[in-house]
Amino acid sequence: MAASTKSTETPVNPARRGFFKAAATGAVGAAVAAPVLLAGGEAEARQSAEERKKRRYQETDHVRTYYETNRY
Repeated sequence: MAASTKSTETPVNPARRGFFKAAATGAVGAAVAAPVLLAGGEAEARQSAEERKKRRYQETDHVRTYYETNRY
């Protein structure tokens, strides 16, 4: 019998290589962008004096029914 001339190596998939190149590029981009995005400082909520006095929570019938249903 004659020896087989077929190669046992699998062909290289160029789409797979492209995926790994894109993943590496994305990781580098994220590492560069993270300090820039996080250096923005702290956000502060500004409220007027009227908003601070405003009553926010109201226990209505709907809320009481919810509490009774969920046994709070």
